[in-house]
Amino acid sequence: MKEQESIVVCGSGIVGLAAALGLTRAGFRVTIVGPRPSPQAPPEDFWHPRVYAISPSSRQFLESLGMWALMDARRVTPVQAMEVFGDSGGHVSLHAWQTMDTALAWIVESGELERALMQSIQVYGIDWCDAHFTSLEGSHLATDKGQRLAFDLLVGADGAYSPVRTAAKIAHHKKSYGDHGMVTHLTTALAHQNIAFQWFTGDSVLALLPLADTRQGSQASMVWSMPQADASRLMALPTGERNARLQEGLHAVAGDSLGDLEVRSEVFSFPLTLERSRMIGDRVALVGDAAHRVHPLAGQGLNLGLGDVRDLIATLRHKESWYGVGDYRVLARYRRQRAEPVQAMRLATDGLYQLFARNNAPLMWTRNVGMHWVNKLSFAKRLLIHGAK
Repeated sequence: MKEQESIVVCGSGIVGLAAALGLTRAGFRVTIVGPRPSPQAPPEDFWHPRVYAISPSSRQFLESLGMWALMDARRVTPVQAMEVFGDSGGHVSLHAWQTMDTALAWIVESGELERALMQSIQVYGIDWCDAHFTSLEGSHLATDKGQRLAFDLLVGADGAYSPVRTAAKIAHHKKSYGDHGMVTHLTTALAHQNIAFQWFTGDSVLALLPLADTRQGSQASMVWSMPQADASRLMALPTGERNARLQEGLHAVAGDSLGDLEVRSEVFSFPLTLERSRMIGDRVALVGDAAHRVHPLAGQGLNLGLGDVRDLIATLRHKESWYGVGDYRVLARYRRQRAEPVQAMRLATDGLYQLFARNNAPLMWTRNVGMHWVNKLSFAKRLLIHGAK
């Protein structure tokens, strides 16, 4: 029955490409709807501004798709340790060896993931409709180029503003944090030694993630969430002045952890939101940012999306033969399967954000003392590391 049923994946980002590839490898007939990317191997010292921390479980899934080995190993950086600092002396140190792992995560550029996925998709010859989704008409969709495609299941992997979610009338809730994330790459005076750093300052969260060295020296990716007003003021400045202000702020927070820090690439800013949806509709399943968004302080957004894809594929593969891929009872199983991991990550990231966003003295003391004790307890560290997978 797999060969007779049609699955359309709407969205050509990382999650959409992974969904199309995984479903095809599972034996389903798949069509992709979305602009066709043409990622090329980048110049030696250029690094895509968006990077992801790929968890061990996500790496295992990407390996199962046969695309992990297609990435340039020189552009995949293992994170072997993580140092987390509170706003009043709190500190937690996590190391991969504490759970007998080779790495806590791997830092990979968005462009490198897309390039390897596209290479795999071309090998499988997956049908592609190079157009934008516009509307739903029962079990058919329409595009901006006038095509009309029939489907048994529509997978919405079309991002946070998901036209598929809107057209399918799937309930969606959104809360703004009032913060913006700022990202750029930095040249660091000291080698990062494959260590990721994170600082909670009370009104912001700064993360420095290890990347491969460049000709200028050691390199780290900055992800800094801060109040929207602060981010807007920085982004309004001329490039040279903005970079100088950023470097001053980085030194004030990070101190000498990586020595002097110099902005080496373009700076980008984006709003931070907490979002959730019902994830399924009539012959429709949502994955990735179309289904949910969490605070980036744990770097788990893409990992959640890849988990959606993995569980959706498993649900469809193990359904009874008399149910179609778009049967609501089948899709309800997928929704139940994802409910716990998505809710757990929402509670963890939002709870941690709220804990450090409040600056009354008793709470500051409690959270930093809590970090101090966690740092002394091996079993607590193992739980944190396994939770990060």
